[in-house]
Amino acid sequence: MKAFVFPGQGAQFTGMGKDLYQKSKEVQLLFEQAKDLLGFDIQKIMFEGNPEDLKQTKVTQPAVFLHSIAALKFISSEKPSAVAGHSLGEFSALVAANVLNFEDALRLVSQRAHAMQAACEKQNSTMAAILGLEDEKVEEICQNVADIVVPANYNCPGQLVISGETKAVEQACEKLKKIGAKRALILPVSGAFHSPLMQPAEDDLAKAIKNIEFQEAVCPVYQNFTAKGTTNPTQIQNNLISQLTGAVRWTQCVQNMIADGVEEFVEIGPGKTLQGLIKKINRNVEISGIN
Repeated sequence: MKAFVFPGQGAQFTGMGKDLYQKSKEVQLLFEQAKDLLGFDIQKIMFEGNPEDLKQTKVTQPAVFLHSIAALKFISSEKPSAVAGHSLGEFSALVAANVLNFEDALRLVSQRAHAMQAACEKQNSTMAAILGLEDEKVEEICQNVADIVVPANYNCPGQLVISGETKAVEQACEKLKKIGAKRALILPVSGAFHSPLMQPAEDDLAKAIKNIEFQEAVCPVYQNFTAKGTTNPTQIQNNLISQLTGAVRWTQCVQNMIADGVEEFVEIGPGKTLQGLIKKINRNVEISGIN
């Protein structure tokens, strides 16, 4: 069994998607559709923009999504047994599983990006990567900090990202270093993604999602919020909404896919981040990438 997996925010780079664009008229059409739908020249920013341009959430999320769907075109004859995406990547996974079409998914990605950016601007918040500790210890420290700080991304064993109010994240980092974390690194992000501070964005996204028709998935979609596979469109909708304030359970998604028979993972989209994480989760599976 083969799974297609899709990266999220952070995988962007200047020049992303240019090779794919030059190879395929179908991909060129995707970029034209994206430009018209988004209302700005995303192709120019992806191909020529500086890192600061690409870091803007309203640009990053559509850019990573567009790159992933462009890459998917090159293996469209292959059918996965399962799909999953890391945070934003879940939207790419839903296109791969025929739950959403390209245009509807891109609209939702754009609305999600703007809603998340607006939520970030309401409160001083951040995220931090914690390396070298068991998940349970990180969870316990977060629970013992007075203000909002929660586990946000379970990336692989020994790598958990926390998210919340800036002071709370800083306090948690100090406590985690004292109990043996190898690193507790504040990340260069605009806010506390996958935490309760994203509630305004979740509310906005919920309204947008409820106006889009979701189809039954052609293969199980392993979603971040539950880490379990489903083909049910209503469940997929609800989990996609809850993802904004809930944790990305990537470790558990990969473990569950393997337990359900997946032996090969193909990362589709910019970078190789997920390939590296999957190797740390299980070294016995086959891993490759299309980017």
